[in-house]
Amino acid sequence: MHAGLNDNWKDRTEPFPLPDTPEGIIEKIGLFAQKKSLDVYAVGGYVRDRLLARPFSGEIDFSVVGDAPQFAKDLAQEWALKSNVQIYKNFGTARVQVGKIQLEFATSRRESYRENSRNPITEPAPFDEDLQRRDFTINALAVDVNRTDEIIDHFDGLSDLENRILRTPLDPVRTFDDDPLRILRAIRFAAKLDFTIEEKTWEALSRYRDRLTIVARERINGEFFKILETNPPSHGLRLLYDSGVLSVIFPEIANLQGVEQKGMYHHKDVLFHSLKVLDHLAEKTDRADLRFAALVHDIGKPRTKHFDSKTGWSFHGHEHVGERIIKKFAKKYKLPIDFVEKTSRLVRLHMRPINLQVEGVTDSAVRRLIVQAGDQIDDLLMMCRADITSGNKQRVKTYLSSFDRMVEHMASVEKRDELKRFQSPIRGDEIMKRTGLKEGPRVGLIKALIEEAILDGYIEFTWEGADSIFDETVEKVQKMEDDEVYKQVRSIMRYRSEGMDERAATKDIHQHIRKS
Repeated sequence: MHAGLNDNWKDRTEPFPLPDTPEGIIEKIGLFAQKKSLDVYAVGGYVRDRLLARPFSGEIDFSVVGDAPQFAKDLAQEWALKSNVQIYKNFGTARVQVGKIQLEFATSRRESYRENSRNPITEPAPFDEDLQRRDFTINALAVDVNRTDEIIDHFDGLSDLENRILRTPLDPVRTFDDDPLRILRAIRFAAKLDFTIEEKTWEALSRYRDRLTIVARERINGEFFKILETNPPSHGLRLLYDSGVLSVIFPEIANLQGVEQKGMYHHKDVLFHSLKVLDHLAEKTDRADLRFAALVHDIGKPRTKHFDSKTGWSFHGHEHVGERIIKKFAKKYKLPIDFVEKTSRLVRLHMRPINLQVEGVTDSAVRRLIVQAGDQIDDLLMMCRADITSGNKQRVKTYLSSFDRMVEHMASVEKRDELKRFQSPIRGDEIMKRTGLKEGPRVGLIKALIEEAILDGYIEFTWEGADSIFDETVEKVQKMEDDEVYKQVRSIMRYRSEGMDERAATKDIHQHIRKS
């Protein structure tokens, strides 16, 4: 006699035979629900997307009229999936992973909210009440796992799907006042599905936008970056701006909007220019980090705007001001430090490729840009190409042609010099060993001056090239006073950081090296 599955599932060495399609999994869950005498419903995104013929997202949500965590635990045991189960008893939810498909089980419940919190007080409730708490009618559609040919629709969600309308099941004022994160979800779904937000729903989300201040910043960021991932991303961003929500969650971005005119001079609306750049970039990549960089690349312009009666409007240094603004985002908006560092670098350097075309695409300038951008050089070039916008199609064509020639030049220099992870062939350890110097600013300056000579093309990017000027460089640095050494090091670091080509701080030294 063989032992039953419930007695020996821990000892199984072969995978339990389970379907790998959502339909097959729902059918199996239906059979198990019957065995447990429980009502279970597939609800929300899976049902909505199936009706819209959208690709399967990989997730299915279920509402269980009963103890959902226990149901999930029993299901996992039945299917030999114990290691793939996460139980959240306090929330009445559980997550089960079946192959590549994620199943979410929640106890059918009602919710009530306190004024200054979006964390609901929950208690078990009939399924009809569970559907009422859903955010939008199109997400309140459900199917009984044992009668999947019948759509449960208590709020005309099918009609809203057909008419491409986003609407709340209950009073939208209550919906957004109770859980203001749904304001961002409304905009995300409208952008993702290309739906129109129903008038009363739109009025309520605009009216209650300040309620977003009670939402954890990480949750806001999650929804915002999902909006950035929609196509075209400008659609969702325009909804954020028009509703006033953008001013609440990212006021620095909202402040880009506006056109000021004096006499015959006016400047582009920076926000809508940025949205155009964002859409151009989105045609090439779905990476949310790059899309964010494109959105904020001109974020320093409002603070640097200057009018001259002879030349019109200018925004000198906006890339450096923008870099400083973005660097504050890590703490202010709880964004990852690495993400902020990479974004701020792209903002700081976004003018350099364009300026190269004006200044002249020299090998030296190309080397410096490649070193400054490092492994982000391809991202920078992609963003800068997207930044070429104009109502004059011929002008855009000319600029793009010039830009592409510059990129070809950069590719040839980069391939020749291997500069992405550039540093002096003679490292600090060797400098200390050969000179007897201790680690400090003098060693750093010797190394930096060798690097400058390579970047300027005075010597080859080889150990032999570096060695050819080593003695002269050491001699020059050794004769400097400490204050001068510190000054030189700071100057070089600043020039590198700011992407400038004029290097007055090193000019005399390079002349000395060349004469030697």
